[in-house]
Amino acid sequence: MDIKELFKSSDIDTIIKELKLGRNSTEPDTDLYISQLDPSKHDIFDNAKRPDKTVKEDNPNPNENGNPISPGYVGGEKEQTKTVDVARIALAIQKLIVKRAVAFTFGNQVTLNSEPENKAEITVLNAVKKVLFNTKSRTINRKVAREIFSTTEAAELWYPVEKQANYGFASKFKLRVAIFSPKNGDKLYPYFDETGDMIAFSREFLITDKNGKKITYFETYTDTEHLMWKQSENKWEIVESYPKPITIGKIPIIYGKQDFVEWEDVQGLIDRLEILLSNFADTNDYHASPKITVRGEVLGFAAKGETGAILQLEGDNAEAKYLSWEHAPESVRLEIETLLRMIYTITQTPDISFDSVKGIGAVSGIALKLLFLDAHLKVLEKMEIFDDYLQRRLSVIQAYIAQFNTGLKAACESLTIEPEIVPYMIEDEQAKVKLLTEANGYKPVASQKATIEMLGWTNDNDAEYKQILQEKEAEAYNNAIEKTV
Repeated sequence: MDIKELFKSSDIDTIIKELKLGRNSTEPDTDLYISQLDPSKHDIFDNAKRPDKTVKEDNPNPNENGNPISPGYVGGEKEQTKTVDVARIALAIQKLIVKRAVAFTFGNQVTLNSEPENKAEITVLNAVKKVLFNTKSRTINRKVAREIFSTTEAAELWYPVEKQANYGFASKFKLRVAIFSPKNGDKLYPYFDETGDMIAFSREFLITDKNGKKITYFETYTDTEHLMWKQSENKWEIVESYPKPITIGKIPIIYGKQDFVEWEDVQGLIDRLEILLSNFADTNDYHASPKITVRGEVLGFAAKGETGAILQLEGDNAEAKYLSWEHAPESVRLEIETLLRMIYTITQTPDISFDSVKGIGAVSGIALKLLFLDAHLKVLEKMEIFDDYLQRRLSVIQAYIAQFNTGLKAACESLTIEPEIVPYMIEDEQAKVKLLTEANGYKPVASQKATIEMLGWTNDNDAEYKQILQEKEAEAYNNAIEKTV
């Protein structure tokens, strides 16, 4: 449908209904994803899926009528029942998978590759870098990735505010950014045409007014205008002062999505692991403490904490011994270890816990790359999402810079900036220096001043370098004096 023709309709319900149908995928099940992310909402805590146990006991304390007077007991005179809480162990593995994916994807700053050909393009490149620095793009990248990995989609809005700013040139406006996410209560509705291009973007959200009443709003961004409606008494009406023009000629929204949450393929394994651990905890509650079996009659038993305690028995073949667990649950341990290994493997999440890496010792740079190879392959897959996402972000920023400084419009259109995601990696500096030194014919690969700056032991690198030179000159002078004496 032609989006401009759609907005000519006077039926707002029809407009909003059509805008909601423009997705090329189903809406994410946000409530389900949030419940899976929050360990306290896992199925293991659902009493209907894992009910508490009802156990039978003898009447512990009957009254004169033969009925129990201890609370929690029901039943007849001799046999009573009570409810016992079962163990419920939940694991935050979903959060861990997301955290590791975010860290490896955006642990390093995104590199901006560009080759400006003139002074104007250099100014634009520096302005883009200043905008990204002021809006803390490194943090924004991680937040957006976390939202997409957790709920399958997220978006960010770039908008100017009237405030003095310096982007290498004086500007009356300052660029800011806001993140839209289903986890924050936003319902996102990208609208795609037949070719797959996003020609509109809508968001439905709630705002609580000063009287505590929740009002539903629905806003839409196109390349020419920003519209907003609110729902009043089950009827939509346009918000005052809307529509507003979009001056950059682009939708100021960057939208990103993936098909599934990061833990989609291992959710069943996580559920099984939680059940297994909880059942094993119940078993331990019953059998972990030592138990004594007695043959014969017990005449006397030691008090708790009594030293040199003696158990007095009577009867032929009287015997007392600890009841031991002769067959340890190796199958349970094997299943737990297998489940954990498969969860890490399927989600391409490296197990870098302390227990896993404490025995590694010093490893080479090649070994580190092999250790994190699977995680890096996952980042390469994520580039299918974020290469386009980051490229569009830069395009929107350059469009705004062209508005802030019209003299740079041609440079903003001609300058090409390519974002490059650098997967996180622990650097083996010693191996790297050795390799570069050998390639350089065993000559220095860094100046003394550069190594001082890289070390970071001083706040004034220039003063430190001068001091080293002075000490070196003094040492040479002393050596010369000693030779002449």
